[in-house]
Amino acid sequence: MLVLGLTGSIGMGKSEAARVLRRLGIPVFSADDEVHRLTAKNGPALGPISRAFPGTVTDGVLDRAAVAKHVFDPKRDPERKNLRKLERILHPRVQAAERRFLRAARAARKPIAALDIPLLFETNARGRVDAALVVSAPAAVQAARVLRRPGMDKRKLAAVLASQMPDAQKRRRADYLLRTGLSKRDSLAALTRLVVRLRAAPPRPARRSKLRRKGRIHA
Repeated sequence: MLVLGLTGSIGMGKSEAARVLRRLGIPVFSADDEVHRLTAKNGPALGPISRAFPGTVTDGVLDRAAVAKHVFDPKRDPERKNLRKLERILHPRVQAAERRFLRAARAARKPIAALDIPLLFETNARGRVDAALVVSAPAAVQAARVLRRPGMDKRKLAAVLASQMPDAQKRRRADYLLRTGLSKRDSLAALTRLVVRLRAAPPRPARRSKLRRKGRIHA
């Protein structure tokens, strides 16, 4: 089974790419969805988060804005120690769920499975996948998308971007690159072509070090 790592910075269209993969019959594990499950009301990660960041959990409910102040405020946490602390709580739990997903996909004899990991490169998760599919868009398109989100502003966007690897570096590390700066139709067509190609002749996982194909799949 080929394990495809789906990644991209905020606002690049990664979530839409994941939805397309699912429609094409590719099982997708979402790290973000698992984090939301872990941090939902009375979720299994709330105890450790409450102890690490006092005052962020009340009556079993996580105050996400309060956590963001701890994690993304450069004045409060210039060395990003709080971000690493939060990652130490969440990442092992997410990876355990990921392993369960992959076991189920292999048991179902799926030829391809995708791991939707926003911080694939930042968290050194590249070794857990056979090929990396990076979703990218021009910076202006990215900013316009993100700033339409409720509660988002330029300062918050800048803080999030500072915590992520620059898009240019991700593109250089990509095995396959999906550009989403045009229309959804173009992106859908390009991603469909990639899936057809991988199903016809999937790269062998054992040849992981030779998978650096730099396949540009934008229309």
